[in-house]
Amino acid sequence: MLSTIFTIAAVHLIALMSPGPDCFIVMQTAVGRSRKEALCCVFGITLGVAFWAALSLLGLQWLFERFAWLQQVIMLLGGLYLGWLAYVLLNSAFKKDTAPHAEVQAAGSGFRSFVVGLLTNLSNAKALIYFSSVFSLFVTG
Repeated sequence: MLSTIFTIAAVHLIALMSPGPDCFIVMQTAVGRSRKEALCCVFGITLGVAFWAALSLLGLQWLFERFAWLQQVIMLLGGLYLGWLAYVLLNSAFKKDTAPHAEVQAAGSGFRSFVVGLLTNLSNAKALIYFSSVFSLFVTG
């Protein structure tokens, strides 16, 4: 049991070494908004990871084996969301900066950052593949 936990932790650490959409959305929120909003974004991502882990423990791999189209639909919807998110980030990057740099941006909604973090993780194909294949192998093995 303990060796399985260490194996899962090692595989998870290796998976975390390659940055993905979660990392980029946290960096963007931390740089462009407040610390509170960045932490809310991290909490949303954490809830998304807990959701994928719970589904994996409850038989996500079995579900995807029975209904192969379901994984494709989830990945397509996730890709569409990440494409929209990329559009929003690029659009905001290319906007002309009309405000003076000395002004501090007004604090936004922590709930909005939480939802963005949650949706980014839930639509992350890397998380879906990791929890439906790699994580499932170690849990059932």
